[in-house]
Amino acid sequence: MPVTRFEERLRRPLAGGASFGDVGVYEELKGTLHFAIDPKHASNERITDVGLAPRNDASRVEFAADVSILVPVNRDRSNGRVVLDVVNRGNTVAVPNFNRATRPVFRPGVDPDPAVDPGDGFLMRRGFTVISCGWQIDLPEVPGLLGLRGPEALDAQGHRLTGRVYTQLQTPEPAAHLLLSDRGHRPYPAADVDERDALLTARDQPDGEPTTIPRDRWRFGRVGSGSLVPDPRSGVVPDPRYVWLDSGFEKGRLYQVTYTAVGASVVGLGIAALRDAVAWLKHGTAREGNPAPGLLRYAYAYGRSQTGRLLRTLVYHDLNLDEQGREALDGIIANVAGGLRGEFNQRFGQNSKDRPHMMDHVHSATPEELGRRLAARGSRLRVFYTNSSAEYHRGDASLVHTNSEGTRDVPSGPSARVYHFAGTEHGLGVWPPTDRRVAAADPAEPLEHSQNLRNTIDYAPLLRACLVNLDRWVAEGVEPPPSRHPRRTDGTALPPEALSTVLDAIPGANYPRHHARPGRLDFSTLPPRPGPAYGSLVSAVDRDGNELAGIKLPEVTVPLGTHTGWTLRHSEIGGAAQRLVFAGATIPFARTRRERESSSDPRLSIEERYRSRDDYLERVRRAAAALVSERYLLDEDIELTVALAARAWDHWTAS
Repeated sequence: MPVTRFEERLRRPLAGGASFGDVGVYEELKGTLHFAIDPKHASNERITDVGLAPRNDASRVEFAADVSILVPVNRDRSNGRVVLDVVNRGNTVAVPNFNRATRPVFRPGVDPDPAVDPGDGFLMRRGFTVISCGWQIDLPEVPGLLGLRGPEALDAQGHRLTGRVYTQLQTPEPAAHLLLSDRGHRPYPAADVDERDALLTARDQPDGEPTTIPRDRWRFGRVGSGSLVPDPRSGVVPDPRYVWLDSGFEKGRLYQVTYTAVGASVVGLGIAALRDAVAWLKHGTAREGNPAPGLLRYAYAYGRSQTGRLLRTLVYHDLNLDEQGREALDGIIANVAGGLRGEFNQRFGQNSKDRPHMMDHVHSATPEELGRRLAARGSRLRVFYTNSSAEYHRGDASLVHTNSEGTRDVPSGPSARVYHFAGTEHGLGVWPPTDRRVAAADPAEPLEHSQNLRNTIDYAPLLRACLVNLDRWVAEGVEPPPSRHPRRTDGTALPPEALSTVLDAIPGANYPRHHARPGRLDFSTLPPRPGPAYGSLVSAVDRDGNELAGIKLPEVTVPLGTHTGWTLRHSEIGGAAQRLVFAGATIPFARTRRERESSSDPRLSIEERYRSRDDYLERVRRAAAALVSERYLLDEDIELTVALAARAWDHWTAS
């Protein structure tokens, strides 16, 4: 087995020893999983550069991952299911998303082992074992993040590899220099700080025409002290990890850097770590450190955003078979990944790179195209592809269920479902309503300031139903509810420009004037050559501006405002004509008819729609019951949706 041992360094009760229903008390085990894989084995042959990694005396490639395991203290009370939490940039996502819990924030000087917030205990009450497994080899050097430690690929003479890298940088405030990576990740250093063929360009829209910045105006370096002597005129210290511009980097502008880097880690080992960690829990023995040997039968991976794209990449390369030829994962929920994969299995891959206009992974987006290798060998892996409205307005989510031109619908196939969570943004909504998300608590995240209040809709109840439906599909053969998303055939899938008639009439909506579409980029050279745009589509909207297609939560079908997957960047952070990536908006209705008429708002006011708070909440309850009957919502979450709606009512009707 590729897992050679589990090095446990921490064991403690979850939530101070609280009991979770009939399952009882949980505990957390934290430590390191050690791996050694055969680079020549068929299950590993599609891992890029694994054959160039150094090997141990047994001719195997070694690496190690940080893990956290949540498991019932009484192992016999487990439900026999594992949720693989595919951590996002080193942060847990499964418990925060399914349990509606607070995600810990890691930064230098803070406890690297904070207590896990179990939220409302959804996963624990049902008896799931949760393993959060590190897979990223380039995380910021912040204690507590779950990452991977693995080898670098070397050539036949043992030398480090060099190769071209194409990356994008954006800052919410003026900056003299920028790190050559996204969100503080460890960048690929420039092989030569004086490289003449390096290129720096700038543009004002993701699909805008780039302007080349003359090479003598910028350098690989940073302002500040260091071991090297700074340039006496500029104060710049040469540094292969940074880029400096003589006039400074403008807030909001998009900068692309193309250069020759040195040092190519075998990034695809991250996928192997996830696969083999699950195989260890399902098949490993007590001798190998398995905390629940022989008890765990089914495994479901959950990835969000970056790690949803990682799971799409795992499906595309069919890296789900372990070295014994067994399926590691039985089911996958790839959430808010849109139609993208990522640079998770290529030389000089950038794990944190996530903009469709910068990536060579927008094509082959549909479930049948992604799963061709799986289908060819008769795999029983089941996959849910779930997206918010933000990925549609980003321009790639519709490519999950249409052809590249956006002219016809494409079926999801027998082994997948495609669900659109209508009227939502990338995350689980922002509460309380605000137009600013302060990044001080998490230095790796950029400051976010939008022109609208951020979208408030929490779609966690839909994710919970997805997990239950996926489990029943895999374990019992019960078909899940049908795919639900915008379609060309029923007129609910439209170009984004078609929404302007409705949305421009709403006071203060600030619907984008420019809709950047990802294009067919030719990555045979860097920077890539541009090609024609894809046929990006979004959901049609009703007269209130709320979406017609997809799974609609009660707060969208019984609305107190317009809920969108788009909002523009605020001028404070620059790029005011660009969409704020990942963000949506909530544009509340006027409280009264008088307020509505004074602002010329075409949308009926709250008092014109509902007789009272009780009337509103009863309509919400009925809408929730309708979703339960269709199996898009769990019966146990009716009261949760009513509580969320009551919170919204009290906020938007307050004086």
